[in-house]
Amino acid sequence: QVQLAESGGGLVQPGGSLRLSCAASGRTFSSYAMGWFRQAPGKEREFVASTMWNGGRTFTADIGDSVKGRFTIFRDNAKNTVYLQMNSLKPEDTAVYYCAAGEGGSSPAQYDYWGQGTQVTVSS
Repeated sequence: QVQLAESGGGLVQPGGSLRLSCAASGRTFSSYAMGWFRQAPGKEREFVASTMWNGGRTFTADIGDSVKGRFTIFRDNAKNTVYLQMNSLKPEDTAVYYCAAGEGGSSPAQYDYWGQGTQVTVSS
């Protein structure tokens, strides 16, 4: 079992930045791919970013098209934490953001464990 807890959401003005954190506990953190998804009211859960072990010494990162160039994902295995740095935020980024752990990829079905979500609201 893996328990995930997101934090760092809130209200931010357009053009601003936020950093979300996801703290993991339970099974070996570094063996899981970690992902961020978001879901706005009335919409499907959307892939935002993921990071997974590449078998060498580094982790690869994948960023969703809608946030590419603005969002960055990175992880700190020593702290069992994955982060989502969000810059140049737009009103359309408003959603509940979820952290997930699993085999990796851009589909929610590829993740077995989910956090409770954190609300991000971008508004002036």
